[in-house]
Amino acid sequence: MAETTAERLTRLLALIAYLGENPGVPVADVAAHFAVTPEQVIADVNLLWVTGTPGYLPDDLIDFAADEYDRQVLTLTDPRGMDRPLRLSAHEALALLVALKPLEALSQEGGIDDEVLRSTEAKLTAAAGEAARAAEAVHVHVSDASAALAPARRAMDEGCRLHLRYVSAADVVTERDVDPLELVWDGSQWYLRAWCHRVEGLRHFRLDRVLAAEVLTTPAAHPPERTGRTTEPELAEDDLLAELVLAPRARWLAERVPVVDHEDLPDGDLRVRLRVADPAWLTNVVLGLGPDVRAVAPPELAATIAARAADALAAYEDLSSSS
Repeated sequence: MAETTAERLTRLLALIAYLGENPGVPVADVAAHFAVTPEQVIADVNLLWVTGTPGYLPDDLIDFAADEYDRQVLTLTDPRGMDRPLRLSAHEALALLVALKPLEALSQEGGIDDEVLRSTEAKLTAAAGEAARAAEAVHVHVSDASAALAPARRAMDEGCRLHLRYVSAADVVTERDVDPLELVWDGSQWYLRAWCHRVEGLRHFRLDRVLAAEVLTTPAAHPPERTGRTTEPELAEDDLLAELVLAPRARWLAERVPVVDHEDLPDGDLRVRLRVADPAWLTNVVLGLGPDVRAVAPPELAATIAARAADALAAYEDLSSSS
């Protein structure tokens, strides 16, 4: 399976810390430590070498000893502060405290470690100081999907089959036995990726469309070779089929959102197709990614997003002229 962006980012950050504590390590030893090839270590170092703080001039970049690099030995000479523990500002800690609110609400349905949440909240509250009081005024409403989260999580934990009473986007109610594989959050909805015994195939079920969920005593029996990630979510055929061309640094979208398929393009970009039940959600995603979205299809979707962007710019201009 191809390495995800999150996995590589985790290794890059760990590599900085490792080399900070262990100068002059041969590339082969670093590769063995991180269980990757020497070629991958060199690729990681070359990426870090052009990474740094805003300005991105030579003195702003992470640096290594070039002469030792030529001898296949790695010595970190300037980590640009990446080897120091993260220190949050009050505003950053407050933003994370607010982001914890949905998890706290969902923890009431089970499946989320309350002790971890409490510990994290205590640390963030200490970091935010007086600003933490603002988070107390934030109230989060969890969608109807929360009722199905606990049974889905329990079925996965116990390795059991799950019985669903499910209503599709076409308003058709069906009864299904599924083997749950993964819970997916696309930024708007919870999905359950599961092997459906009714259709003998992989499907994504929107949890807010689950009318009832019951954990069965029957063990889940999905074959491992059937658990690939390239299956199409179970959305209605008349839902919008969108196509995006993404810049390399926006590839994470294909890892976080259920997609129909994706294609690597020769210039390093990624083309993805995904079914969208709520075009407004996709509009917000595209506007948030900004220039990292190279192209949008179909044309009517592109026109809608362009009009939304124009309205937003006009609103900012009105605000500037009135101030």
